[in-house]
Amino acid sequence: MTDLSPVEQAEAAVRAAETDTDMVRIVAAVLAAQQAAPPAVQPAAPAPVQKPVGLYVAAGIGATVALSFLAMAAAVLAVAVAVGAVCATVCLLVLKSMLADYQRGR
Repeated sequence: MTDLSPVEQAEAAVRAAETDTDMVRIVAAVLAAQQAAPPAVQPAAPAPVQKPVGLYVAAGIGATVALSFLAMAAAVLAVAVAVGAVCATVCLLVLKSMLADYQRGR
C-alpha cells in the first residue's frame, strides 16, 4: 500500500462521507420516490358563481321607494308642526286680546 498524505486521507474521508452517509441515502430515496410517483393532479378551478343581479335591482328599487315615502312623511310632519304652531300663536293672540278687553271693562 502506498502511504497517503494527511490531505489525501482527508479528501478520501470526505468522499466516503459524501456517498455513505444515511442522510445522503435518505435524500436519494426521497428524490427517486418523487420522480417515480405520478404528478399530482391539480383540481379544476370552480366555475364562477353568477350573482343574482335581479335581486339587487329589486332591493335597490324597494329601498328607493321606501326612502321617498319616508321623505314625504317627514315633509307632511313638518307642515303639520308649522300649522300647529300658527294655530297656537293665533289662539294665544286672541286670548291675550280678550284678556285685555276683559281687564279694561272692569
